[in-house]
Amino acid sequence: MGLRVKIGLVITAAAALAAVVTGVQVQGKLEDRFREVMTERLSYVSRAFESTGRLMSEAKLDAPDLPAPLRNKLKEAHQATYVEDRDGTAFVWAARTEDGKTFSMGPDPVPTVAGLDQALWQAGAFGTAVATLGGLALATRLGRRLRRSATSATRIADGDLDVRLPENGDDEIAQLTRAVNTMADALAARLEAESQVTANIAHELRTPVAGLVAAAGLLPSGKAEDMVKERAGRVRDLMEDVLEVARLDGGTEQVDTHTVQAGTLAQRAVRAATADRTADVSVRTIADAWVETDPRRVERVLTNLVTNALRHGQEPVVVEVDGAQIAVSDHGPGFPDDLVAHGPQRFRTGAQGKGLGLGLTIAVGQAQVLGAHLTFTRAADGGARAVLDLTSAVRRPPESP
Repeated sequence: MGLRVKIGLVITAAAALAAVVTGVQVQGKLEDRFREVMTERLSYVSRAFESTGRLMSEAKLDAPDLPAPLRNKLKEAHQATYVEDRDGTAFVWAARTEDGKTFSMGPDPVPTVAGLDQALWQAGAFGTAVATLGGLALATRLGRRLRRSATSATRIADGDLDVRLPENGDDEIAQLTRAVNTMADALAARLEAESQVTANIAHELRTPVAGLVAAAGLLPSGKAEDMVKERAGRVRDLMEDVLEVARLDGGTEQVDTHTVQAGTLAQRAVRAATADRTADVSVRTIADAWVETDPRRVERVLTNLVTNALRHGQEPVVVEVDGAQIAVSDHGPGFPDDLVAHGPQRFRTGAQGKGLGLGLTIAVGQAQVLGAHLTFTRAADGGARAVLDLTSAVRRPPESP
């Protein structure tokens, strides 16, 4: 149940309750006033009887049809009234004892009770309808402002740090709006500072790492020397990954589009991922498609996916081309639940707890630059499955010269 409906129901219930309470109170006050009138008239009748010995036509003396509740009241007091309900209409009795005589009047209907009651119910229904419509209008306005705040917070969580809401008013929702904007400013500043620090550190390390790799290449062949070369190469690759993440965070990357076949891009990516190793990686083409995209970036995404599958999954790894959708599947334990639910996050390890999580982070960043969609799921046989969707880039095949 939405906020608008809840507010509308509360206002409707409050207005209806107020109408009912008002109707009951008005009717009760009217009955009390008519009792007073009947009592005053009866007092006048008794005094007139004492002075003239004549009973006024509207009064009764020692009437035998007095209601039992009224007779019981007269035993405790010399004057009393009683209201009798006859088919929804209130009738008032009044009685007074004087020198052993009982003077009484009634039953007289309370004037205009029925008409007034109907008018009160009509006014209450109209007031309830107006209050409900007003409450729904107010709730709609408040709900719209809250939805804008929630949408902006979601966009900020998705990485759009330029989103801001207009700060109008001084109510609680305006305070929430200012808090969301302040959060966005602080988050953008923090991420910018972290990106700058990361890029600066990577740039500072570039020269000494390049020297380390060059020096390792001069070492003679041997087990220890091969280990040094392998470690130096990993440091160099990690530094390049950090620099690429910093460039992607900066949002300044531009695509260089060409029309190529999706199957060709998959074949190139597999060759790049397995250039220095022997691995069971195959490409299966169900249907090929021509896409207008940046081949280098697509190959980078697919190479990272295949490398991640080989590092964290189990062979065989299958790259499946189905039109503009390219899927990379392995036979390992599959992606972790948080990665499937929220996507990859840098500096968080993969399924086997190795690495810094930069490979998949770069793949997602490059896919966003391409305008493609990259999803992470579990394969039918339990392994990890990542799908790069290039549907938006599908083009007709180029005409032959």
